[in-house]
Amino acid sequence: MDEVLEVAEVAADFGLGGVVKWLLGLVGVLLILGGAGLWLLTDMGLFVVPAALMAVGLLLVVAPVVLLFAAELF
Repeated sequence: MDEVLEVAEVAADFGLGGVVKWLLGLVGVLLILGGAGLWLLTDMGLFVVPAALMAVGLLLVVAPVVLLFAAELF
């Protein structure tokens, strides 16, 4: 966990925090939309794959904000 905070701190120091946050947020939104599309538009009997895609997408949307806030706080 310390390594992740160090990477977030270096990105914030170089002013790349906004770029990283937007990039990971975009990937997260695409994963959420892909998981919702698999769940709603296909006949998948196994709901694990769409649920996992949506969970990872939600994590990618929320995690950069939390990591950059923690890097600025410490």
